[in-house]
Amino acid sequence: MFRCGIAYPRCRWILPLLLLFAIIFDIIAIAAQSGWVEDENAKTHYASMWKQCRGRNDQWECKSLMEFSWAQAVAALMIIGLIILILAFIISVVALCCTLNIPLLPLIGGFLIVAVIIQIIALIIYPVMFNDLIYEGYYDYTWAYGFGWGATILMLGCGILFCCLPRYEDELANAAKVKYLYTSA
Repeated sequence: MFRCGIAYPRCRWILPLLLLFAIIFDIIAIAAQSGWVEDENAKTHYASMWKQCRGRNDQWECKSLMEFSWAQAVAALMIIGLIILILAFIISVVALCCTLNIPLLPLIGGFLIVAVIIQIIALIIYPVMFNDLIYEGYYDYTWAYGFGWGATILMLGCGILFCCLPRYEDELANAAKVKYLYTSA
C-alpha cells in the first residue's frame, strides 16, 4: 500500500521542491518588466517593480521608479527576501535530501518566516505608495505582483511545516512503529 505524507521518508523532497517553486515565483516577480500594475487593459500606463511606462500604441515613455525611496525599499526588501529564501532552500536540500538533520528544520522554518515578513512588508508598501503617488484612475495589480504573493504564500506554508517537522522525527528517520487501524482479538 502506498503512503505518502510530509512525515514519511520517501516524501522528504516535497518541501525543497516547494521552496524551489517559491524561488522561481520570486524571480519572476522581481525580474518582470511589466505586470505589477496596469491601467485598464494596459492602454496608457503600466508599471513593474522597477519602472513605470506611459503612452499609447508603440510609443511608450518609461521612467524609473528607483528615484522614489519607497520603490527602493520595495526592491531591497524583495531581493533580501529572495536571498533568505535561496539560503533556506540550500539548507533544506542538505537537511532533508542529502542527510537527515532534524535540528536544522526549525532554523529553516525561522528563515522562511523572516523572509515572509520582509516580503509581506514590500508587497504592502508597493500598492499603498503607488496609489498615493501615481494613481490616476482604475488600476489592476496583475500577474507579476501575483507571483510575488504566490512565492510569499508558499514560503509561509513551508515555514510552518518546517517548524512542525521535528515532531515527526521517528517517521522521518523511518524508525516509527507501525500503527494498525484494525486488530483482531
